[in-house]
Amino acid sequence: MNAYYNAEISAGSLMPLESRRIAAFLLGRPDDKAWKQALVDDNLLQKKAPATALRQAGLIRKRLKTLDDTGWDMIAHREKEVSIQLLLVAAAKHSQLLADYIRDVYIGHQRRLDLALSPLDWDGFLSECRHRDPSVAHWSAATQAKLFQVIRRILAEANYLENSGSMKLTPQSLHPDVRHYLSAHGDTALIGLLERV
Repeated sequence: MNAYYNAEISAGSLMPLESRRIAAFLLGRPDDKAWKQALVDDNLLQKKAPATALRQAGLIRKRLKTLDDTGWDMIAHREKEVSIQLLLVAAAKHSQLLADYIRDVYIGHQRRLDLALSPLDWDGFLSECRHRDPSVAHWSAATQAKLFQVIRRILAEANYLENSGSMKLTPQSLHPDVRHYLSAHGDTALIGLLERV
């Protein structure tokens, strides 16, 4: 049985530049050989170590696979706001942990008009996660800290936080084209999750 949560998100935040490159590359339907050549031989992501490139690209591809060609094209070629918001959509679709954190912690703070997140929220959130998925109890303290760091960075990159240090909420309105994309794909739950104005 698959765990409800996984810690894959710890491998990287939204990685906008890398994600744009991968999205454009995926539009060409690369096979495994072309994928490895682009990342290792051609250094598509401009990383010093091939292992880093393959790890980050693997996470990005898993996220992007939650979207379709239209989504990839928008990420690769549209303005930063559209691209970043769709990367947040893909990350939330790929990571139940991120989606639940936004729903349980971020939206909870917004409803209470408590306009900054706190590190203490993370401990309470993980406690709830352990009830939903006992495997969370086996994550090391280092993994838990890394996950919190990455989730904060994702929310800051998507402009839902002022920055990952202050953790002040800066709720966003979805770009009309992102909202339309989600509507067209029946993702109304994600609109409710991410339309935070």
